[in-house]
Amino acid sequence: MQPIRWLSPDGPDPRTDVQTTPLSPEDPAQIGGFELLGRIGQGGMGQVYLGESPGGEPAAVKIIKPSVVDSTSRLRFAQEIDILKTVWGARIAQLLDADADAEQPWLATEYVEGPDLGKHVMTHGPLPPLLVLSLGATIAEGLGYVHKQGLLHRDLKPANILLGPNGPKIIDFGLAVFAESSASLTAANTVVGTPSCMPPEQATGVKPLTSAVDVYALGAVLLFAATGHLPYHANNIHVLFHMVTDPATAPDLTGAPPELVPLLTAMLSHQAQDRPTVTEVVQQCRALVEAQGLKLAQARRRLTTYTVAPPQEFPTLLPAPAPAPVAQGAAPVLPSPSDQADAPLPDESPSAPAVAQESAPDGHPTMFLTTPHQAPQGEPPVQSESATPAPQTAQDEKDARKAQDGPRQSRPSGRSPARSLRHSAQARRTAQQLREAYAARAAF
Repeated sequence: MQPIRWLSPDGPDPRTDVQTTPLSPEDPAQIGGFELLGRIGQGGMGQVYLGESPGGEPAAVKIIKPSVVDSTSRLRFAQEIDILKTVWGARIAQLLDADADAEQPWLATEYVEGPDLGKHVMTHGPLPPLLVLSLGATIAEGLGYVHKQGLLHRDLKPANILLGPNGPKIIDFGLAVFAESSASLTAANTVVGTPSCMPPEQATGVKPLTSAVDVYALGAVLLFAATGHLPYHANNIHVLFHMVTDPATAPDLTGAPPELVPLLTAMLSHQAQDRPTVTEVVQQCRALVEAQGLKLAQARRRLTTYTVAPPQEFPTLLPAPAPAPVAQGAAPVLPSPSDQADAPLPDESPSAPAVAQESAPDGHPTMFLTTPHQAPQGEPPVQSESATPAPQTAQDEKDARKAQDGPRQSRPSGRSPARSLRHSAQARRTAQQLREAYAARAAF
């Protein structure tokens, strides 16, 4: 048996980051009517730019490098364009325009303003289980539309899922092929793809491939979203290849939430026939979400909210303590605007009261804002000026006048002074964080 040679996926991913790098002197200023504004990615075959159409539409513009433009690269690029013309759906980054016959072949796709799943998880940590299920149902449904066109993605991975303001989208169909086609543009005994996310049959070069390859890859993506690691990982490519293709080496599900383990185990089955279909993945994700008292559409909205404004951008969150009565005159502690992504939104329950509930119907505790400072035992709660209770006795009234006239020179024995929010730097920072947090969630 001849050794298998590994190739990285063709071309760069048209994924986005908030920041772009400036154009170099060698970069074109425009191509195909698209003005190029900056670089947003690169790969072995090409460069991806942030572009803008004459009408002002942002686009991810992929251009093949002049050094690799030959008949084979043109043919492969033309195939990618043909596939992008065929696939459709709300979860697919749509093709805008392309020219495979230009001196520098190029294509322009919808620009998705947001990081890829890999960057998001590496920056903010794994997603909560509820949002992993929402992501699984959303991407599985998107893959279903691809499969209905007789196509396979063949290179689904965290970097090929963009988390945009309208939900996740699938990108990079450069390796996509027709499901029942045995024809290939790659050389014999060559495997093209991302080893850590590909199923055993793809790694060993089995043809024809079936839709089960995308189910396996989606399982790897969901495992990464839930845990921050892929099913197999090794520093040596040959060791990794052996792990993927060895039926006795089970995928590493360390850290996976228990409720997700059965689904992930099935999706990552060694044998293609043992994996669920994409339709069954959607159904199982839906059942698990509904078991927590939510609709899938609600979970999808939470996924988008969470990925647009991750909890790390808000004040520190800690689990809520046992309910306690609020002292008279003290400001109540408000729920975090980001809330735990698993907690219900006010408009998602017809009977939800205006005030946040103590616990979420899906079983997860409601999260509350806390500050690093905790009042010592016996110290009155921090109060704002508007929340200060009116004097009840002549002595209280006298003390209040003293406080207004100027700072006290001495402290009554055995009593701690009540601090005002206007004199607390921590309180001012907390108030500012609250304003920013609520502004991020405002609908206007």
